[in-house]
Amino acid sequence: MSEKKIPSELGTQPVGKLLKQYALPSIIAMLASSLYNIVDSIFIGHGVDALALSGLAVTFPLMNISTAFGAMVGMGSSTLISVKLGQKDYGTAQSILGNAVVMNILMGVIFAAISLIFLDPILYFFGASEATISYARDYMVIILLGNVITHMYFGFNALLRAMGHPKMAMKATIATVLINTVLDPLLIFETIDLGFVEFSGAGWGIRGAAIATVAAQCISLVWQVRVMSDKRELLHFRRGIYKLKSYIVREVLTIGLPPCLMNLASCFVVIFINRGLTSYGGDYAVGAYGIVHKMTFIFVMIVMGFQQAMQPIAGYNYGAKAYDRVTKVLKITIALATGVTTLAFVVGEFFPEYVARIFTSDAKMIEMAMVGMRYNCLLFPIVGFQMVTGSFFQSIAQPGKAIFLSLSRQLLFLVPFIIIFPHFWGINGVWISLPASDFVSAIITTVLLTNYFRKHKM
Repeated sequence: MSEKKIPSELGTQPVGKLLKQYALPSIIAMLASSLYNIVDSIFIGHGVDALALSGLAVTFPLMNISTAFGAMVGMGSSTLISVKLGQKDYGTAQSILGNAVVMNILMGVIFAAISLIFLDPILYFFGASEATISYARDYMVIILLGNVITHMYFGFNALLRAMGHPKMAMKATIATVLINTVLDPLLIFETIDLGFVEFSGAGWGIRGAAIATVAAQCISLVWQVRVMSDKRELLHFRRGIYKLKSYIVREVLTIGLPPCLMNLASCFVVIFINRGLTSYGGDYAVGAYGIVHKMTFIFVMIVMGFQQAMQPIAGYNYGAKAYDRVTKVLKITIALATGVTTLAFVVGEFFPEYVARIFTSDAKMIEMAMVGMRYNCLLFPIVGFQMVTGSFFQSIAQPGKAIFLSLSRQLLFLVPFIIIFPHFWGINGVWISLPASDFVSAIITTVLLTNYFRKHKM
């Protein structure tokens, strides 16, 4: 196999330069991905009505579950490929690529089928009401019908990064966002007024947003397949790599379990948040949380961009036993992520009204979103540190620690807080639960990371 296509610079180039090289396209891609979701919300909030935002917020848990299974395959296979490339085990890396394709298809089909059968009960359980169920159902039916496309699209992006092509992954994401942004108004609104010209749209409302999402992913997926079919690449689609191998499936699922559990934990947390907010604040409070989530999502996605940039660097050097480089990339990534989440704190604490008005003009929902944003961002500066550390342990194939950190922040502490605090502080108790869990989980993260530094004498 040609050495020219092997990303050996991961083990030789300065860590800071590598992180910049990989981070910039990853961050652009993740920002584009966050804008992807935000654009849908903005058009739905202004093109349908405020309750449509609440209906959209109800779908978050189900979409998180879908993302969880996709992340288990995507992140698990991409991490394992990075490690195998570092070990120069190219045959196994090629087999991992083929197995990842089959696993994504199987999971996408099975999840969509089960969810469609039980869709209404699931949405009611997640916090839907008679006023919001129709919006949530209309959106999710179309999203689930395109679930295989979504799994493949996100999975292939992770694989492209692991194969040394972060810019290609970035281009796929940006293309998807641009296509979605163009299609959203065309499919959501009945009439589109640009000031100098007015023309008719499809008028499909929230269903139009879902169709735009799936269509944009489908177009980008075609391009990804073409790139990954290029025989000049070290790893590419070819015959004989698609037969599932038990040891590969087992390793992929084991390494991919932490991000899967993190997304599943997010699902359960959102369920409790939605139900708590519905009980103490009604449907408008659920919509307000949707706005808060979208705002913080931008900054979280930037941190995830740093995580994704760190992952192949840490994985490759861990496989090559260059532990000093592994630790260095971790420290730099933590510093950068902390800066990003500190900026989120500033926006959430001092400019919440401006953020809320981007999504809706409803005064009641804006007021609720402002309160929620200030509580949610109170201790946000420490979130970046916790996120990066969990991803780091996953990147160096230590899934046990990564799983524990994922569960601690989103499940072990947050859910009990959500159950207990509202009894004392009502709807504010739901909001207070968020920074409280961030604080406790950050302490645990510090202990685990300190032990790692001691082990490697750093």
